[in-house]
Amino acid sequence: MIFILPGDVDDPELPSGGNVYDRRISRELTALGRPVREVAIAGSWPHPSPAARAALDRALAAADPGSLVVIDGLVACGVPDVVVPHAARLRLVVLVHMPLADETGAHAELDDLERSTLRAASAVVTPSARTAARLVRHHGLPRDRVHVVTPGTDPAPLSAGEELLCVASLTPHKGQDVLVEALAAVADLDWACRLVGPVHRSPAFAARVRDLVARHGLTARVTITGPLTGTALEDAYARAGLLVLPSRSETYGMVVTEALARGIPVLTSVETEALGRAADGSPPGIVVPPGDVDALAGALRSWLTSAGTRSALRRAARSRRDGLLPWGTTARVMDRILFEPEAGARP
Repeated sequence: MIFILPGDVDDPELPSGGNVYDRRISRELTALGRPVREVAIAGSWPHPSPAARAALDRALAAADPGSLVVIDGLVACGVPDVVVPHAARLRLVVLVHMPLADETGAHAELDDLERSTLRAASAVVTPSARTAARLVRHHGLPRDRVHVVTPGTDPAPLSAGEELLCVASLTPHKGQDVLVEALAAVADLDWACRLVGPVHRSPAFAARVRDLVARHGLTARVTITGPLTGTALEDAYARAGLLVLPSRSETYGMVVTEALARGIPVLTSVETEALGRAADGSPPGIVVPPGDVDALAGALRSWLTSAGTRSALRRAARSRRDGLLPWGTTARVMDRILFEPEAGARP
C-alpha cells in the first residue's frame, strides 16, 4: 500500500485531527502486518504550486499498475487533473477528513474539483457517517464505494482540572471568535481558558481573536498557547474541566473523544458522532447552535454556576469514556475495506 500524505503530517507547528488520523492509520496497519510506504508531498494543499502538482503526478506514475494507493483528501481533492488520469491503472482510495466545501472560505470551484476526484476513485473513506451521507448526496457517489472508518482513541488518565479548554487550529470554521465573545459575556464569573492550536493556518483570523481578547480585557484569563504536543498537551488536558469546541462545522471532532477519554465533558456547537451518549443515554456535554454567542455564553454560565450541571455532565463523560473504541479497532475496519478482495472494486 502506498499512502500519500500532506507534507506537514509530522509538523509539530501544524497538528490537526487529519494528520493524527493519517499517522495512526499508517502505524496501526503496519502493526497488523500490512506494508505501508508513505509518500509525504509538501504543498499548499488544496491549492498546490506547479512543483507540488508535479511531485504528486510523479508519485502516482511511479506506482505499479494495480497498486493500492491511499491519498489524503486534502492532497487529492483539489487536483483531479493530476489524480484522475491515474485512476484507471491504480486502486485509488481517497481519505476525506472534511469536504473542501465545508471549509469556511473555500472557493466554490473546489467543490467541483472534489467531485471529479471522488467520482474517479475506487473508494472513499471518511471518519463519520454524516460526512459519508453528505458525500454520497452532494457528489452523487455510489453508496457502496463510500466507507466510514471512525477514529480511535488512546486510553488516558482522568482529569481533575477546572479550566476551560479549546483545542483547535485558530481558523474561522473553528469559531474561537465566538468563544471569546461568549467568555466576555461571563466575565463576571471565575474561570480561565486556554486556546490550544496552530495560529499560522489563518493569520488574519488569529490576529482577530487576539484583538478580541485584548478588547474585552481578557488577556489575563484567556491564554493562546499555539500548538501543543506530547506532555505539554497532556498537561493542558489535565488542567481542563470542560472542552469547548465552538466550530461552525465539524466532520467528527477527534478532540471530543480525546477529552472524553479523560472524563472531560464537552460544550460544542456541532453535535458530531464523537460526542455520543453515556450508557444511560444521557449526553456527555452540551450542544448549542453554531455561531450563537448568546447560547454559548448561556451554556458556559450554566456550567460555571451549577454544581449539579457539572456533576451530571462529568458522570456522563466518564460513562462515555468506557465505550470509546481503540485505534486497533479503527485499523481493523480500515484493513477490511482496503485489503478484502471486493473492497474498493468498482461496481
